[in-house]
Amino acid sequence: MHAVNAKRLLPHQPSVEAGDPVPDDLDSPAIEAAALDIPPPETERALQKGIWERPAQTATSYQAPKDGSTVLRFDILLAHIMPPDGEDVKVKRYVVYELTVSQDGEIQDTQPTKIERRYTDFRELYLALKRLHPAEMANKYFPSKVLMGNFKTELIGERSAAFEAFLTYVASQANLRESKEFLRFLQNDELTRACQFLDERRNENAIPILENCFRLLNKIYMNRSRPVLLILCRLVAACTSSPVPHHSAERWALLALNRFETLCDIDLLPLYIPLLHTCAHLWWQRGQDQKPITDRLNDMSKKGINIANTSTLMQAIHNIDPRTETI
Repeated sequence: MHAVNAKRLLPHQPSVEAGDPVPDDLDSPAIEAAALDIPPPETERALQKGIWERPAQTATSYQAPKDGSTVLRFDILLAHIMPPDGEDVKVKRYVVYELTVSQDGEIQDTQPTKIERRYTDFRELYLALKRLHPAEMANKYFPSKVLMGNFKTELIGERSAAFEAFLTYVASQANLRESKEFLRFLQNDELTRACQFLDERRNENAIPILENCFRLLNKIYMNRSRPVLLILCRLVAACTSSPVPHHSAERWALLALNRFETLCDIDLLPLYIPLLHTCAHLWWQRGQDQKPITDRLNDMSKKGINIANTSTLMQAIHNIDPRTETI
């Protein structure tokens, strides 16, 4: 269990650097098969059938910050070996780590956010940050690749602790936290899948993914930061682009309107007018008073701002952050 600004001492082990030679057959099916053919102890046989869980005795009890601040925490309490034992025998097995992100204050976060990542995802983030931010990443530990034993309890536990410490450090450093590479690690897989659903007009499948993305980014970044507002607007667009708005459309639209008040990011202002038009239409669909929104548009028009923008909210988002969804 790790929190931002908390320090954890890990045994020093040399990491595989971007330019270091790596055995050509490191990931070969033959080596993987050889590793799996070694008769494991009983606990390892159980692990290979599915799930690694952090031992309960290693968990620490929650302690609220004494200064009233919030603490960002990264935990890996669970890992899955995929594909499950006996399924897709032709597919090379791998470990999926379930990363839980919490933002604790006076009370413990009751809605932590979870995403799943593989060792290669963590390693790609580490190598990218080390290449682009060498000073901040100097002498930072990262677990090396191994020839055998990827599914051993000890290795999964050690890697989980190392990943927690690594992410805690990244989130505590402004340059690393605000990097495109960290944002990609946090949301790219889920956002790509959600946009594919939107492209297929399967909004009901996309919305829960986007909601999880928003909750995750909202724990890590400021409320009115670019990543948070972009994912929030994409969520509003997904909730309102169908003939019948999603049941949560109004809740997300209200939150987006609130977040855009006093916005200073010029790059995100092109989203504001389409957002206002989207909310006005949603209010009309729900039989609610549109006047506060239309008054806001009229005030902007009096200041010389063109409010006759014909772009949809999704089109405006796509202009800033192109994805796969049909616009």
